[in-house]
Amino acid sequence: MLRPLGKRVIIKRLEAEEKTASGIVLPSQAKEKPQMAEVVAVSSEVEDVKVGDKVVFKKYVGTEIKVEGEEVTICDIADILAVLE
Repeated sequence: MLRPLGKRVIIKRLEAEEKTASGIVLPSQAKEKPQMAEVVAVSSEVEDVKVGDKVVFKKYVGTEIKVEGEEVTICDIADILAVLE
């Protein structure tokens, strides 16, 4: 796995809903990328979040990469807006 440097975290986006509240099934291209993710790694300089936290982040952030078949995003801690409790 990757170890982020500086004040960065690595997050994995949570899956988007496939149905609307009224029950309409959305095709994959119509789904908006979720702004919620699970933290999978944090640098030693980050104290506000920990691995396993569910977070809300800014809409257009970070660098998306594929590691061991999984898509993850490396972003600055400043791009994390809240921790879901």
